[in-house]
Amino acid sequence: MNLQIILGNFALILFVLMVVTGVIWFLDVFYLAKQRRAAADRALAEYDARNARLTADGVKIDNTGNRAQLEAGILRQPTWIEYSGSFFPVIALVFFLRSFLFEPFKIPSSSMVPTLLVGDLILVNKFTYGIRLPVINQKIVQINDPQRGDVMVFKYPMDMSQDYIKRVVGVPGDKITYENKRLTVNGVEVKYTTLDDYLNDERLVYNKQFEENLTGVSHRILNDESKPTYNRDSVFPFPNSEACTYRSEGFSCVVPAGNYFMMGDNRDNSMDSRYWGFVPDKNIVGKAIVVWMNLGNLRRIGSIH
Repeated sequence: MNLQIILGNFALILFVLMVVTGVIWFLDVFYLAKQRRAAADRALAEYDARNARLTADGVKIDNTGNRAQLEAGILRQPTWIEYSGSFFPVIALVFFLRSFLFEPFKIPSSSMVPTLLVGDLILVNKFTYGIRLPVINQKIVQINDPQRGDVMVFKYPMDMSQDYIKRVVGVPGDKITYENKRLTVNGVEVKYTTLDDYLNDERLVYNKQFEENLTGVSHRILNDESKPTYNRDSVFPFPNSEACTYRSEGFSCVVPAGNYFMMGDNRDNSMDSRYWGFVPDKNIVGKAIVVWMNLGNLRRIGSIH
């Protein structure tokens, strides 16, 4: 694991902070606090003995509050221990929530337009595809498998420090054919319904828009008529590439066991499984379920389809 991956792995940073603050908190509760208590008891005993001697000698002592101040001063936590104890439960709660329940993400690109727009803040369900150990992302409890049509977040196979989001088009064993910008899954042509053209706000052009029924899951996609079905020169060497056959009009891939074929809804503006191959199960982060905020467009808030 290189430095770039470490710095880009927020879960790892949270884990380290949780361990460090947790160790300090544990050490304070079960050792350092007792040491301070013992030191305070010794100091108070000496204080009381000295005052007793002075009183016996006839010296009048005004010790109003002095004893309490002495005790409080010795029992006071050092600043670094106080802050660690305060931050530990907060960090632990955040780590648990984002590791096992839900994790927020921000959409950085237009590859999933019109389903997801740049700037959308989404929540990802971390447990629907199984419970995984944080940091190493090792699945320990199987729950559900990704299904065709799911919008899924995963670690980019070419760079594990990056999180990608695409739609599941093929599951293990599927034969995916994409020709002339139309999908066929296991020999069955996917149904398309023409919708009104979609205005591309970035380029100020209109793209063809369709409703794609991906074996029962309907969603919108975009096509750019000025671009080819795919660019063969942009295809990288990738594991299990022998499972794919590329032709001038398109390609076919048989999805290997334990892998998934992903595509962006903005079909002609998405780098996806067409170019860098399959997504292994071990790379899965979770299922995108809702847009919870878009500061530029509050109407974007809602579930993801």
